[in-house]
Amino acid sequence: MSMADPLPSGLLEACVVVGPSNDKLMEVYEENGSPLPLLDPEVLQVHAPPFVTKGSVNEPGVGNISRIQRRFSFIKKKNDRHLANAGKAKEETTEDVSFPEDLDLVALPQLCFPGRIKTCQNTDMEEEVKEFSTKLALVPIPPPGQLHVMFTLRPVTIVLPSKEDKHHPVIDLDLHLPFLCFGSRELLQIISSILTEQRMVFFSSDWAKLTLIAECFMLYIRPLRWQHPLVPTLSRQMLDFVMAPTPFLMGCHLSHYEEVAMETDDLILINIDEGTVSSSNYHDVDLPEAPQTAAECFKRRRKGLQLHYDLEVLHQAICRDVSKLRMQRRCWQNKLNRDIQNVNLELIVNMFRDVADHLNYEHGVFNTDEFLKTREPGDQPFYKKVLETHIFQSFLKDRLDGKLDTFTRMEQSTRTEDQKRTVKEMALKNDRPDTDLNKRLGMSLPNLGGDTHPSVLRHMSPTKIIPEIPLNIPAEPVKMFKLIDFPTPLSYSHVCHYFGDLVLQLSIAISATPPHDSNLLARYYYLRGLVNMLNSKRLDALSDFQNLYKTDMEIFPEELVRVLVDSLQMEEKAQAERRSELRWLISKVKNNDKSEHVESQGCVKKFKLPKSPMQLEEFVKCTQESGIVLDVATIQRLFEALAVGEQKQIDPEMFRVFYTFWKETEAETQDLHLPDEVIEHLDSSECVYKLSNSVKTSYGVGKIAMTQKRLFLLTTGRPGYVEITKFRDIEEVKISAALFLLLRIPSLKIKNRLKKEIFEANLKSECELWNLMVKEMWAGRIMADNHKDPQYMEQALTNVLLMDAVVSCLQTPKPILALSKLAFYERLRHEAPLIIPKPTAETLKHKINPSQNMRSLQSVDVLLYTPGQLTFSADLDGNPKLWCALSCGKVVVFDAVSWSLLQNCIDLGDSQLNCMMGLDREQLWVGSQDSVIYIINTRSMLCHKQLTEHCGEVTDFALEKLSHGPSQAQVYSCSADGTVIVWDVPSLKVTRRVHLTCDRLQSIQVHDNLWCCARDCVMELRRNGCLLRKISLLEDVKTKASAFSRITLHMERKQIWTSFTDSAELCIFDSSDPTKPPKRVTLPDCCGVTCMISVKDQVWIGCSSGVTGLSKVVGKIFVLDSESLVVEKELEAHEDCVRTLFSAEDRYVLSGSARLDGKIAIWRVD
Repeated sequence: MSMADPLPSGLLEACVVVGPSNDKLMEVYEENGSPLPLLDPEVLQVHAPPFVTKGSVNEPGVGNISRIQRRFSFIKKKNDRHLANAGKAKEETTEDVSFPEDLDLVALPQLCFPGRIKTCQNTDMEEEVKEFSTKLALVPIPPPGQLHVMFTLRPVTIVLPSKEDKHHPVIDLDLHLPFLCFGSRELLQIISSILTEQRMVFFSSDWAKLTLIAECFMLYIRPLRWQHPLVPTLSRQMLDFVMAPTPFLMGCHLSHYEEVAMETDDLILINIDEGTVSSSNYHDVDLPEAPQTAAECFKRRRKGLQLHYDLEVLHQAICRDVSKLRMQRRCWQNKLNRDIQNVNLELIVNMFRDVADHLNYEHGVFNTDEFLKTREPGDQPFYKKVLETHIFQSFLKDRLDGKLDTFTRMEQSTRTEDQKRTVKEMALKNDRPDTDLNKRLGMSLPNLGGDTHPSVLRHMSPTKIIPEIPLNIPAEPVKMFKLIDFPTPLSYSHVCHYFGDLVLQLSIAISATPPHDSNLLARYYYLRGLVNMLNSKRLDALSDFQNLYKTDMEIFPEELVRVLVDSLQMEEKAQAERRSELRWLISKVKNNDKSEHVESQGCVKKFKLPKSPMQLEEFVKCTQESGIVLDVATIQRLFEALAVGEQKQIDPEMFRVFYTFWKETEAETQDLHLPDEVIEHLDSSECVYKLSNSVKTSYGVGKIAMTQKRLFLLTTGRPGYVEITKFRDIEEVKISAALFLLLRIPSLKIKNRLKKEIFEANLKSECELWNLMVKEMWAGRIMADNHKDPQYMEQALTNVLLMDAVVSCLQTPKPILALSKLAFYERLRHEAPLIIPKPTAETLKHKINPSQNMRSLQSVDVLLYTPGQLTFSADLDGNPKLWCALSCGKVVVFDAVSWSLLQNCIDLGDSQLNCMMGLDREQLWVGSQDSVIYIINTRSMLCHKQLTEHCGEVTDFALEKLSHGPSQAQVYSCSADGTVIVWDVPSLKVTRRVHLTCDRLQSIQVHDNLWCCARDCVMELRRNGCLLRKISLLEDVKTKASAFSRITLHMERKQIWTSFTDSAELCIFDSSDPTKPPKRVTLPDCCGVTCMISVKDQVWIGCSSGVTGLSKVVGKIFVLDSESLVVEKELEAHEDCVRTLFSAEDRYVLSGSARLDGKIAIWRVD
């Protein structure tokens, strides 16, 4: 039973007894023949929940075991069965039998006994089956994780393991059996046949082998899932099933091998007994071969497996304890199962490692042609078949949804340092406008502390694997929970007492578990909730499931809770309304019912070139799906360049030529191998993006090479390096005409401000193109240096590469006009030269764009800097990080050393995020407009906990270190409705709750006492919530401003800085006596203060300003001296208002802007 199934009845959903009917047995007995004849199986009994019902008071004997059974045969022909049922309609209506809808009783007897029943014994086991069924129905199923359930069915003790995670089934098979039956080549052929969705039939003389072997192979391909019929055992009467035209996996007795092989073509025949794989065709079989490099790694891994238990324990001393021997054998099998799963998972990972690099996450498009081009020629037949399968489509859908399964975890763990990316970062390559360009260029983002850059692999085979990485991943420790003995007798009252005792046992386990072990607590809460639900304690069950939000919401059973809420009685609903946590949970369930979650994509589409002329809208969509460019403005400029003349549409043939040239150029760039003598002159992050024909230059004959940083000459003959210029050093670029034999040959001249001589190259027909490309890169470099934003350089390079591709597909003799439409920065440099004020240029260190992988720019609502660790960590988590909350409800994470993106997206819903706070290097609290506090694990970058006690939007946090313990702390959170909650951090329990009467509580700070800022007042409170002092809006301020916006405490100078939403005035109160008239400061060219922080002896204030003249600057930052109250700096920060400020160790200040700009700026603190 899956966790998502509503209202589970325990371990057992139904018990079906299959065997010979009493009538048949009587006939055999009367005939007294020898040998005994073969008998047809029939369904004798069906037991389904409820196994124990509440009996009538007047009939005490009725309330024991429910007798829901019937005896009947399903062996008759279908038509005969309809006639028989019609004749017995009256009898059938008197029997009320309930069993799971997906249980097919018609085929079940034949599937259980495909070879018919050889021997039988007339034993009355009805009562034993009922008791067995009822006991199993009382066993709660543990949720995914490391908590197993143990119970006793005397004399046997049974361990019920849990799933490793919610995406992986429980493994209760000996997974090494196929490794004993087949060689490596045959194993790979079978796995390849499954992945390519062949029609397969397993054969064996032992019926038991068929199901075991088939199920093992289903587990081998995980997390991929077989999508077609799976019937491991076919009886003689069912052999015609193998004639089905669709893919399937079936099993037959070995005696039917010749019959099946002769009747049907194109079957893959797998003989388990002989360990062979063949085809039903008369000619040689053409079985799909697994990719060579992945197959070789699999074969090496297989040789390292110890598949024989006796050889494993041969050196150990003899143990006389049978229980210990069983446990030893079980531990060996579990370890071997894990090793085999890892070997097969590595095979799947090596087959499909870089699939995500060709998946466009934004549009749900997989570029099949480009993926196939990266495969080895010998592997392409396999991949061509796989790409057409339902299995692969489902796998792509999981990648598109960002599923964090075993494939993703191993794919990440086996990457090299330069390859490591999180699950969402797999989207970067195709979600960003310049594809492979950004993967390389993004590594060169400047470090605030120096010029060192991480290295990047210049070329790696797409099928390269890393066989040296060990796969002996240690299993997490398992906790065992032993159930109390089953009640005797199994009456309703005794079962209720049993559930009550089980709840008490789980409550004791919960009390004994330390608060920091939240994963184990979550499993106990889940089990207790399940038992309470089985015992009809619905409110207690909901309360237990509600606790999963604080411990591990990953195992929260949404469907189960939804059914549970719908089953509440009127009295229970009234009680739930009086409990705030249950009221929130019920409201959330109902809201989810009204707005059902919409799947991201029905299926993953294949990218196809257009077949008809495209207008602008279709062109934008097609270009984005192709993975060339994502930015709409750039695509519009590309459309203008390609749609020459009056015709404002793009011909499909033109787009095909453009697309082909773009991809060919990208492949040539990746395959370009430079001599070591040249590479040593380049930075580790540099790549050559454009190479000219061989031309004559003033530096000699050679090819001009362009990287993202410089131009250099690759000399002919013995390849050598001669630097022409770095883009930032260019002073002038122009075209001149050199006289040669009465002909004027155009040449390109580049003047370097650091050199006396002028570089000249006779580029002939390429001259105009290179002139425009060099000028665009020069302009991009100027913009990037002025704004301290490398994205300008990335965009300039994108424009240049688009120019190069456009030239190839335009038929006009003078394409320069079309190309000039793509030279965006060059045109901008001439039309509106940018002048950066000196204070801004000196203070600004760097800019980054957190919305770079999203469809549109987002507001930067909250910033948080978390310092790094000095000690080495196996998680490679030592660098400081910058956490950025965007207006779309997502959090992105940057490495604060290289300013490269670490985590593309942590999705926390659709609501705006208002505040963030880091705790103990492992937790990050995020307050949301939807009243929820989300807790992110900073190691896994996942959110598995939520605090739901607030009823209004959470607006701020404050952390207080407690003196009675080095790691003890409590957190204050406030919400807009005036509620302040105090949290115990280890247990996440509410220790105190205070409600303030105010107009929208906006912020809270701790300094001796609590300081709270609302729209209408600023309050000082004791820790218990008692009001000490209150600062209200001054009467003269009310005429200019409607509300307080921010408060900053500067207690070293006994100052309380206050600002207002729609006023340029600041009021600085004396903290020792707030009744004194405040000092006032008016900020120039300011419409209202949006954020304010204290840094050393300064106060940094972010605001929105009135735009005047040609200036695009809307967001400004004022830096004031806290003593003199003088404006020391006025920084032109962003093209939209400043939304947030944060201090990074008092060395830098980080600012984030609203949607129209959407950037983060890093400022140096004096």
